Amino acid sequence: MKQVKQKTSMLLLMMLTIVLIVSACSGNNGKNNVESTTDNAATNKPADTEGASAESDLKPYKITLVFPGTPQTDEKKIEEALNKLLTEKINATIDLMPIDWGAWDDKINLMVASREEVDIVFTAQWNGHAKYVSKGAFLELGGLIDKYGQGIKESLDPAFLEGAKISGKNYGVPTNKELAAAGGIVYRKDIADELGIDMSAVKTPEDLDAVYAVVKAKKPEMIPLYTTAGVFNSHFFANYDFLGDSTIPGAILKDDQNSVKVMPIEQIERYKQYLNLTRDYFKKGYINADAATTQVSSGDAWKAGNVFSTIEPMKPGKDAEIASASNLTGKLAQIMMTEKTVATSETAGSMLGISSTSKDPDRAMMLINLLHTDKEINNILNFGLEGDHYTRAGEIITATANTPNYNPGASWMFGNQFLNYVWDTEDPDKWAKFKEFNQNAKVSPGLGFVFDSEPVKAEVGALANVIRQYQRALETGSVDVDKILAEYEAKLKDAGVDKVVAEKQKQFDEFLASK
Repeated sequence: MKQVKQKTSMLLLMMLTIVLIVSACSGNNGKNNVESTTDNAATNKPADTEGASAESDLKPYKITLVFPGTPQTDEKKIEEALNKLLTEKINATIDLMPIDWGAWDDKINLMVASREEVDIVFTAQWNGHAKYVSKGAFLELGGLIDKYGQGIKESLDPAFLEGAKISGKNYGVPTNKELAAAGGIVYRKDIADELGIDMSAVKTPEDLDAVYAVVKAKKPEMIPLYTTAGVFNSHFFANYDFLGDSTIPGAILKDDQNSVKVMPIEQIERYKQYLNLTRDYFKKGYINADAATTQVSSGDAWKAGNVFSTIEPMKPGKDAEIASASNLTGKLAQIMMTEKTVATSETAGSMLGISSTSKDPDRAMMLINLLHTDKEINNILNFGLEGDHYTRAGEIITATANTPNYNPGASWMFGNQFLNYVWDTEDPDKWAKFKEFNQNAKVSPGLGFVFDSEPVKAEVGALANVIRQYQRALETGSVDVDKILAEYEAKLKDAGVDKVVAEKQKQFDEFLASK
């Protein structure tokens, strides 16, 4: 088994090196492999899959799709439109089950613990994917992808599937999207212009102090920085690589090629620096006072119109995506504030898993395959109905008066983003810029490694309870750092953090030795 893991790791590193470095020199009139395979997949027909072509042999089945997001007013209308297509293609209907972001963690935990019968569930490295796999929440998908997911394999860069594996197996199908990651802010450009704030001077989190001071003084009704967790210590901003699952303690710095010592992030100087900065901003009134407890997502907060900025994972057009979803078109801009990096967290940063409670995993995989290959189904799920929720000219779509009734802003969760239409408020070259964004990123020393938590699963469970009690309050600046950080570290130690980190280091050392 160790030899298999070593070969898989080496294969992944070779493929990602090609994607991130060599692709800049590829020919084909400037098109890279992603664009070529995407063009082949961008049809209104699913790729031929064994069983999927014989609809008469399939009994009717309703597929439940569970994901984080705000329930939409026209959800039933979208389900009806999708049902017509899905009935024809795979004799299935769909039940969309969005769960508000603020309640997502608690509800998905309960869903897994109670063995609720669902089919497809959003999952991600940063959202406890490895933990849920260890609990048996998701099916191993290798056979299902081979049988019903040929369109996935043809359209998705192999690096995604390889990088998302746990112990050599896939338990989720990654979204076809950006590979690189970076952190930054999205902010109200119209307000900054109105107040005469020079945002070009903002390069670091510390530079935001002067900006937020002006916003607070001149726009007291606005929240300078809205957050629900993480802030500058969000893994995508601080560039922590948790080596497979950000809910399990122990990380390296993915922007440091010499970072090979696994540590609890609470002991990393960068973490403490950002905690103190966030605490300072909280005490100055820059951060929403309910940051540690609110269940209102940043997406919903933007819609309220009283937010100046949020911390976001960066990609081309992130500001336009948020603006479109929150009725702030033309009013937002973004600033990237960290280096671009690539780690296993990116390959497994957005996936759809099939629940082990599903009554028809075959049909669930057929739907995931359609989301990667069928342009019509993909865009209905993401944007609604043409002529109702948007109008279209080629690949460019324009909002209508009814757009707010279905605008989930969740396209990064579902299937193949390269099939997505582009809003007229976005850069028409958005997907070409995704390709450019993926190039020349720093590669984490942990790329290709996923921690197997099975040897310390009892400690991981105990640590999860401690993290839930302390982490959000600390990282939003809501409590005194000097007092609470020491208390938090003591509780982590009591719960077995040293044992977990030691096991993660042991496995990581074996991975590094195999390279």
